[in-house]
Amino acid sequence: MTRSDGTRSAGTRSAKRSRARRWLRRVGYLFGAIVVLLGALAIDARVPAGKAPHGQHLTRISRSKHFREGRFFNALPEVRGSYWTMLKRWVTGVEHGEPEQPPPVRKRARADFASAPPSGLRVSWFGHSTLFVEIDGVRLLLDPVWGKRTSPFTWLGPQRFHQPPIALAKLERVDAVVISHDHYDHLDHPTIIELAKRKGLRFIVPLGVGSHLRYWDIAAERITELDWWQRTKVKGITLVSTPARHFSGRWLTDKDKTLWSGWAMLGPKHRAYYSGDTAMFKRFSEIGRRLGPFDITMIEVGAYDQLWPDVHLGPEQAVQAHRDVRGHVLLPVHWGTFNLALHSWVEPIERTIAAAKRAAVTLVTPRAGESVEPSSPPPIARWWPKGVPWRTAKKYPVRSTGL
Repeated sequence: MTRSDGTRSAGTRSAKRSRARRWLRRVGYLFGAIVVLLGALAIDARVPAGKAPHGQHLTRISRSKHFREGRFFNALPEVRGSYWTMLKRWVTGVEHGEPEQPPPVRKRARADFASAPPSGLRVSWFGHSTLFVEIDGVRLLLDPVWGKRTSPFTWLGPQRFHQPPIALAKLERVDAVVISHDHYDHLDHPTIIELAKRKGLRFIVPLGVGSHLRYWDIAAERITELDWWQRTKVKGITLVSTPARHFSGRWLTDKDKTLWSGWAMLGPKHRAYYSGDTAMFKRFSEIGRRLGPFDITMIEVGAYDQLWPDVHLGPEQAVQAHRDVRGHVLLPVHWGTFNLALHSWVEPIERTIAAAKRAAVTLVTPRAGESVEPSSPPPIARWWPKGVPWRTAKKYPVRSTGL
């Protein structure tokens, strides 16, 4: 080999080492940027994410018969589809998952709720699962979400389709806030912080959820935590935590650290039932037998899929759950405000109408902001646009497992 050949060979090796060093530096920069980004995200989400139960609080809730090995659990196992299939479908998205225009909302004013309803029971749907229940002189605010996104971040996450029908400050004389579980579309940090400014307002939550509230500086004496079938009084109303089939968690490390539940509201003259988030299970019949019948049920109908049949009911099972708990009027919730699944945004209500018709169930379909008195339910009003595609129950059935 000549000297010139050796020089070229050495130069080639040097160039390769230089390229390798540059590649390693770039990988290092990328890794560092990812670490910094994840750190920034964690810092940004730290307060809204809340805090899982710990210490004496954890010791107390761990006595629940629904708690073992550090977590709450469902009696029935949960079946889920392939994560790769789920990821692929989330990445590709779904057509018509969001409305092209903001859906119509009935704007409400302070004066609209200044006096009690003539019938003694009025339910106002403010979108998704946010409900204002006026029952026998008591005013309950269920799963209040006034935030822009259902996420720990103000700039990332599912964004609401429409503005809240009423400013939170204009909704006065709330006797208690009732939470079904700690997911972001039900436990909204900015809304809770705003409500906590009201002197003496009570927060009634499932076991463990109080840990988030205390982390947000809400005094322990204002918080009532209940296990399934436990009850508490709010003036003349008895609130009962009812079983549900779901899960909980607000961060990567706290899955099922807090309980999930539905709620029965029992007054001297009226009864109402709210499902919270749940899949189908046989305990709906037990709820109906022990606590029903109910003048009105507010049952989730959206965010379902064959990939997670044991997380949400879907429309057809929601109608069956309404019948099982012995409900009179069904008000569908958990739809029409956020895009949280892989169906078109109108599919839940279209399928619910079809299922209710088959079962001869009295159904109401208020716009966000409208109120319903179950003693005189209005006819079905189709306020969402026509022509948006949706899958029928026959084409895309969703059934929970283990039944």
